[in-house]
Amino acid sequence: MGKVYLVGAGPGAPDLITLRAARLLEAADIVFYDALVHPDTLALAKRARKVNVGKRYGKISTEQRFIHRALIEAAHAHEIVVRLKGGDPMIFARAQEEIDALTQAGIGWEVVPGVTAASAAAAVLGVSLTRRGIARTVALLTPRVGRDETASDWLPAALGADSVVLYMAAGASQDIAATLIEAGKPAATPVALVESATLPGERRLFTTLGELRALALARAAGPVVMCVGEVFRDRSGLERIDLPSIVRRASAPQ
Repeated sequence: MGKVYLVGAGPGAPDLITLRAARLLEAADIVFYDALVHPDTLALAKRARKVNVGKRYGKISTEQRFIHRALIEAAHAHEIVVRLKGGDPMIFARAQEEIDALTQAGIGWEVVPGVTAASAAAAVLGVSLTRRGIARTVALLTPRVGRDETASDWLPAALGADSVVLYMAAGASQDIAATLIEAGKPAATPVALVESATLPGERRLFTTLGELRALALARAAGPVVMCVGEVFRDRSGLERIDLPSIVRRASAPQ
């Protein structure tokens, strides 16, 4: 009986993976990897069979129940099974479902943390999500819900935190901005959107909730995080970037 390692690949750049993760990939017999894992990271698994089980919005995705079954079957046939996830396995990566399935099947498992997208975005922007006197609370949220799931009640947490990072939110950014403003968040609240943080194709957009409400973002090529809070005000004033390649202007809401 083998063991399954749920490994965080980090936010994108291959050299941000942890040493433990790299060593496990080098020793792995089989690797089940997400769609956003960098090819150079995957290349560390030189002797392993590699299986793509990625999920991307709007594209054909691997059913989660298939992933559970594949992990269990692999653990019966291989000593080291790696489930390679983008970012950190325990942040919006469905790791708990896989842990529960493995536990129920009597399969040993271990989680190897990775750098999550919120930390990567803060790092590349040079903006701390916490700041003395300004931000003492941080919320990591997603408005996205899966098929047959109940709606995400993300708004109270977003209003209660000083700094907010929303995952998988770019497609709904206009609605999110409008909802926050209607709930009492000032329209002048700074917003930073970061696409493909830490990668050569990284792109940024600094704006405000009020302006974002009137923008329609084109579908991004890479993952985008939406960062909201006063901690971004200084940076947005220094580096105000409007990227026509990812933004098309829409009429302001009435």
